[in-house]
Amino acid sequence: MALSNPYNYDIVLASGSPRRQQFLTDLGIPFRVEKFDVEEAYPKHLKGADIATHITSLKAAPFKANIHSNQLVITADTIVWHKDRYLGKPQSEEEASQMLQALSGATHEVITAVGFLQAHDWEVITATTQVHFNPLPKQEIEDYIASGAPMDKAGAYGIQDRIGTIGIEAIQGSYTNVVGLPMAAFYDKLVNKLSQKPR
Repeated sequence: MALSNPYNYDIVLASGSPRRQQFLTDLGIPFRVEKFDVEEAYPKHLKGADIATHITSLKAAPFKANIHSNQLVITADTIVWHKDRYLGKPQSEEEASQMLQALSGATHEVITAVGFLQAHDWEVITATTQVHFNPLPKQEIEDYIASGAPMDKAGAYGIQDRIGTIGIEAIQGSYTNVVGLPMAAFYDKLVNKLSQKPR
């Protein structure tokens, strides 16, 4: 069953993530993908959710000048926060290895910020999930990195990948948040936005 879009919003997903695209497809809503390359930099005093919120805002900025009244632009950013340190997408196999070794046998936070940009409105929601990894065997880390799978993922892992399946002992919070979108909170906010007449 398709999600109702009574005012025929032009929904734009500003993300190249195939996981986020699949989530929206599963909701049954028409959308298109359009994104700009932005430098995911942030002021060094920011921590945790404030980093994800800042980067989400950066991703929305290029749309603001030309957004139409019936457009809804969705941006998102997911980070891993561990021991007061930001873990984004690894820039090398060595960095991916360092990240996975740091997460092995420890609990970290996965934080996603989702932005909803309209012609006269900007709103961000955030979600945090606690994730606990069992100790990861060195060979598992090496094999996972060799597959190339960690390189486009915050914290160098995907919960849906083999390393998540065998390594994650427990999570507290939204599973889909760890994949890339906190779907329950996202859906509630999206329904609210689509029900409002464009201004």
